[in-house]
Amino acid sequence: MGLSTHVLDTMHGTPAAGMAVALYETHGEVATLLRRFTLNADGRNPDGPLFDNASMKVGTYRLSFDVAGYFRARGVALPQPPFLDQVHLDFGIAQVDQHYHVPLLCSPWSYSTYRGS
Repeated sequence: MGLSTHVLDTMHGTPAAGMAVALYETHGEVATLLRRFTLNADGRNPDGPLFDNASMKVGTYRLSFDVAGYFRARGVALPQPPFLDQVHLDFGIAQVDQHYHVPLLCSPWSYSTYRGS
């Protein structure tokens, strides 16, 4: 149970190891930073779930992924400004007894997400 994320680099066909991510709690237009982390070698959040069963609560949240920074670090020549810089995924947690997995598939020009398991 809890909250987790996973990022796949669809340009290179690999996990997005080293991508910087931030998790926020949101209330309308106000976003409060909860934590920053760097994805591990598997492109997943390190150190277990972002929320475990005890700390997860009903509400709205945002995961912000530094897509441009990640691709620049991989040596990809991006235009200035890049087509995608930070990708922000706003989502809601309605049932704290369920697992919420928020994956991101991305390239410098596109992204997709879904509620995973």
